[in-house]
Amino acid sequence: MALMVFITLLLRLMSLGLYPLMDTTEARYGEMARIMFETGNWITPMFDYEVPFWGKPPLFSWMSAAGFEAFGVNEFAARVPHFMTGMIIIALTGWFAGRKMPPVACSANKASIISESGPLKQKKEGGLEQSWLAAMLLTTTCAFLLMSGAVMTDTALTLGVTLSMIGFWQAWHSGSKAWGYLFFVGLAIGMLAKGPLILVLVGISLTLWLVSDNRWMSIHKRLPWIGGSALFLTLSLPWYLIAESQTPGFLNYFIVGEHFKRFVISGWQGDLYGSAHNEVRGTIWLYWLMVSLPWGPLLLWQLYRYLKKRPVLAEGKPQGYTGFLWCWMLSPMMLFTFAGNILPSYVLPGIPAMALLVAEYHRRQSLPTRIFSAGLLAPVIVIAVVWGLNSDVSSKEAEKKLLDQWMRQPEAVNSELIYLRKRPFSAQFYSRGKAIQAPLPLSTVLQQLESPAFIVLEKKKIAQSVEALNRFCQSRGDARKRRLYYCQPDS
Repeated sequence: MALMVFITLLLRLMSLGLYPLMDTTEARYGEMARIMFETGNWITPMFDYEVPFWGKPPLFSWMSAAGFEAFGVNEFAARVPHFMTGMIIIALTGWFAGRKMPPVACSANKASIISESGPLKQKKEGGLEQSWLAAMLLTTTCAFLLMSGAVMTDTALTLGVTLSMIGFWQAWHSGSKAWGYLFFVGLAIGMLAKGPLILVLVGISLTLWLVSDNRWMSIHKRLPWIGGSALFLTLSLPWYLIAESQTPGFLNYFIVGEHFKRFVISGWQGDLYGSAHNEVRGTIWLYWLMVSLPWGPLLLWQLYRYLKKRPVLAEGKPQGYTGFLWCWMLSPMMLFTFAGNILPSYVLPGIPAMALLVAEYHRRQSLPTRIFSAGLLAPVIVIAVVWGLNSDVSSKEAEKKLLDQWMRQPEAVNSELIYLRKRPFSAQFYSRGKAIQAPLPLSTVLQQLESPAFIVLEKKKIAQSVEALNRFCQSRGDARKRRLYYCQPDS
């Protein structure tokens, strides 16, 4: 198990700089981090040089901008902080699975069936084996592995949720104030990663668990509420206040728009930075099945096996461990079941709980070891994805290939770079912010030019501008969807 974890993570680390930042998510967030690094404005992420980005808190851009500080502006630097965050999540998950567990209980009328030499003996409670199994399961969950090395907001949110949930469990059972404070630290991380969403996700998880067996009656004794709340506000509130003071209107857009209208109003038109998604209600469950591969279907099979023998292998109610994990894992799907504006990455905060559940059910009812060889798919998928993103097989696009050709042109330093109609985010990133957008016909742009410039045109639009291209422009570069021209003014 340990070898599989190390090989998979090493391969993923090596892959981080081998493919371009893809449109739209990675390139958009990568460009915001690049602007932050260039301008030194570490408060407000910028959608463009003069356009503040109110859609997310700044943790994603802080992470990638710190990578640029350490390694220069490149793909590896943009991704490696997010990869390291994923490694922390894996380490937390593995540790949590391997800590000393209370014994699995059985019902009183069946107790004589299970002796010390019976089925429960086959897996020791906790231990190093459980740690590596859970770490391997999470590492080789293909979508988690790929998303953990991507420039996005969900990995940091997942870290916040994981730390809060583990901190809560440990504080509840051990009475440790340190773990109680870490619960609030996790909430603060989530607030800076994606905002109040973490309060809802953790709130759903804990409410469902606490209402059973009247656990809620002792909640006031289990956490350092006063000191923890003060710590949470100290870590998260200052940025929100400073951001609102620098760009008034941020809080209204972010709290009301991004956290209510985005999910409740299908096809929400208030998005300042793109268009809202419009998925069929309930699609989040299909996303979970996809993102959880290859272990999600195995978990469902384990649950079926467990329920068949539940009178013998019942969990002691005082422990509530698997119930706690199910509440954690299901909370994103419960929240987004009736939302239309969703993405597959929204289920990511519950994936560590899935890995813990698979490991726990295996501890109770062993599966053949060969089943876990499915984890070998993860390195293969990493290789396939990297190859696909560097070829024309993938439908994803990035302007790196075309702009590499642009940078080799002798006139590139002193000439404008103009994208007609649409300027992808990757064009901004790979031109270091030099690419500008002109939502005008080519003939109009040529008439407005004061000096020669590079113009990028979609290939499907070339036929409409053949005459002007032949008269004023030279082809200087070519990619799958666009062509680079060097054009003289039509004066």
